[in-house]
Amino acid sequence: MKNFAIKLVWFTTIYVFVFAGLCQTNVALPVIMTLYCIGIPLILFMVYTVLHDDYKTTKTFKDWYGDHPMETLEEEEN
Repeated sequence: MKNFAIKLVWFTTIYVFVFAGLCQTNVALPVIMTLYCIGIPLILFMVYTVLHDDYKTTKTFKDWYGDHPMETLEEEEN
């Protein structure tokens, strides 16, 4: 299941935005409460999944950022 965590983050984000939108409309309270009761465990499951994901990288802090070349970093330190 490669990239399951990021897919779960996207799904949860969309779910929260839809829930927030429905809260602003005239949807029945039992529907809102049902979505709320589903959303809380979904958010907790997302956090648990992201924190326990087996993501490995070869990058270190010395690699800095991909969009910020290392040469300019060394110039700024001097």
